[in-house]
Amino acid sequence: MEPEGPLESESSEKSVFSQPEEDEKFQGSKETGLENPLLKPVLTGDIEGLRRIFEDPEDPHHDHVMELLLEEDVVGRNLLYAACMAGQSDVIRALAKYGVNLNETTTGGYTLLHCAAAWGRLETLKALVELDVDIEALNYNNERARDVAARYSQAECVEFLDWADARLALKKYITKVTLTITDPEKGPGKLLKEDKNHVLNACRAKTEWLETHTDASIDELFEQKQLLEDTVTPILVKMTMPRPVKSAKSVTSHGQKRSQDHTFHG
Repeated sequence: MEPEGPLESESSEKSVFSQPEEDEKFQGSKETGLENPLLKPVLTGDIEGLRRIFEDPEDPHHDHVMELLLEEDVVGRNLLYAACMAGQSDVIRALAKYGVNLNETTTGGYTLLHCAAAWGRLETLKALVELDVDIEALNYNNERARDVAARYSQAECVEFLDWADARLALKKYITKVTLTITDPEKGPGKLLKEDKNHVLNACRAKTEWLETHTDASIDELFEQKQLLEDTVTPILVKMTMPRPVKSAKSVTSHGQKRSQDHTFHG
């Protein structure tokens, strides 16, 4: 089994991600001695071969294709991990269409993203992030994929994951602000309609900016987040301020004034 605590050395940890073609367990079932029919198309990027097995009812492996794909070795890896280690980004994209879970973990908490990061598979990292995997997932050592990439000196992967973090931070802030401003127990009655619309429009504009600036730099992402914070923070502060309460004296005085006015006009 894969260790549940910190490993003794970096080299021993790297063995967790041994090349699939050298891993006996990836060669097929120990019980039958037969090679997993999905192994070759996964490692060679044969998308058409995978599609045939998944979609053709006449294919002899069609009925148990998902079982074959998710068959695990002793540390919880399946052929999705083989695809990541082999850098088969198109395979990952193709398999995602069939509803596989791209956020699954091994017994040590490693995700597909950790795996791709350890091996420096930049294009596979990009594919996984595009497919909205959890980039904040932690392994047994409380490391994110970015941390694993840094330990193995995968500079390009570190840079990309830093960018993905910056993009995620802006998206999460937009979501947080939107939910806060539309919460019926926080927003209505405590903010002017103009303020609420101003915040929602600002969030909408940043969402559109993200969609149209897919190649924005880390600095640009941080700048956009700061601009949004500068816009909405003063308004959000209003929501935390207690409403002014009229004193009994002011209420009495107001009532007396109305009584006097009524007497005068009468």
